[in-house]
Amino acid sequence: MPSSEDEWIYDRRRRLGDRLRELRLHANLTQEAFADLCGIDRRTLQRIERGTSDPTYGRLLRIARALRVPVEDLVRE
Repeated sequence: MPSSEDEWIYDRRRRLGDRLRELRLHANLTQEAFADLCGIDRRTLQRIERGTSDPTYGRLLRIARALRVPVEDLVRE
């Protein structure tokens, strides 16, 4: 369980995951097809979308490229 000091980090991860899911669905992609397009494991993508994984910058770059959006759009407030 995260400490109350770190709760904001987990909240931001969940919002990032929600944003990725929204963009993926808007692109009409399944998790499997999207993971293949990004070059990452489907389970990794699932954890990122749920907000339980802290994605590396490299993964965020891959995801942004696959979605054809700037990485900044993924992490914006």
